[in-house]
Amino acid sequence: MPIDFSFTEDQELIRKAVKEWCERNLTLEKVREMDTKGEIPREIWKGLAELGVLLPTVPKEHGGAGVDWVTHCIIGEEIGYADITIATAAAFIVVEGAWGFTLDKYCSEEVREKYVKPAIRGEKFVGIATTEAGGGSDVAAFKTTAKKSGNEWIINGEKMYISGTEECKKYGGGYWILARTSPAPPEAPHRGMTAFFLPFDTPGVEITKRFEDCGRMAISTGGFKMEDVRLPDEYRLGEEGKGFYYTMEGFDNARLIIAASAMGVTQRVLEIGIDYIKQRKAFGWPIGKFEGISFELADLWTEMEATKALVYKTAWMNDLKYKGKFSAREVSKYISMCKLKAPHLALKACEKVMIWHGAYGYTKECPVEMGWRGVMSYCIGAEGAANIQRVVLVRELLGPDYVAYKKLKE
Repeated sequence: MPIDFSFTEDQELIRKAVKEWCERNLTLEKVREMDTKGEIPREIWKGLAELGVLLPTVPKEHGGAGVDWVTHCIIGEEIGYADITIATAAAFIVVEGAWGFTLDKYCSEEVREKYVKPAIRGEKFVGIATTEAGGGSDVAAFKTTAKKSGNEWIINGEKMYISGTEECKKYGGGYWILARTSPAPPEAPHRGMTAFFLPFDTPGVEITKRFEDCGRMAISTGGFKMEDVRLPDEYRLGEEGKGFYYTMEGFDNARLIIAASAMGVTQRVLEIGIDYIKQRKAFGWPIGKFEGISFELADLWTEMEATKALVYKTAWMNDLKYKGKFSAREVSKYISMCKLKAPHLALKACEKVMIWHGAYGYTKECPVEMGWRGVMSYCIGAEGAANIQRVVLVRELLGPDYVAYKKLKE
């Protein structure tokens, strides 16, 4: 079977529509304004809904656009290209988009009607809230508990470093959360965890912290606690005790879109750099003629194209995973490569282009600095830190016995 790297006509039309919308509504000047004010205007949110790119992979019969993961990556790439702070992509294309698909897959009809469909229309916010202060990437170490009481679950715990807490409180919506519902054996601490959808206006939910991040300023980050929160069983996601596995599926989908949006940042930043080094002169020559800069550009552009190929191959695999052609673990390996490579490449591109700009690159008049601050969040830990991706890759390449936290068999 011949290999075809071209996009479909529909995918090209969607890319064109998203790009043109961004050129009108997400200019660099608008992005700077959003970053300075610390807010994504409501008209941007509603505009994305009208464009049909909120929760785009949710099936049409559930109110979504029903696009595939390759198309979702196209949307993520274009939004990342426009808003290099990645606030817009992180909030709506990654958190809402990827997690909204997973939520829709496992939620009850009640949750779908009250939260998923309104989120598609840009009326409510849905997101992911698994991180805990003492857990971080170690999902199995989370301390939030849920105990069954009749047809309800009583939930206690605290979540930290959660995207969109202020927006969720202001506009309504809720979060995918993970809680321990039964004891687990020491050798398998991920067992006995159940996923729930937590409406943010449920009694007993309280925002306890708002963090002042150094980047992606237009979307809030906070923490909240849950004290004797009562959720009907209809708000349980999937089967009891299988929440860890569902959550890992959600992380994979989100990591893929993170990688796509990071590639959008990389290309936009390099284009900004190209424009600058072609016109900025030193010693009578455009600085683009000096190989210390032009060779860096050549290397970065090559890395970007190679990473894009990896991202879109992985998106293609992710589509076929849901059709049974690839196993979830096989696709996870490729997704971890995407998440490991793409955000760090975007960060490196921002750093190099800022240096090309000299002193100007260290000012807020240069747009690249807000990209550098933004993509750092993808590198530090959003949807799994870099070393977590390496753990996944080692597990798949060498076998589970070679994962660092497991004792080798004699």
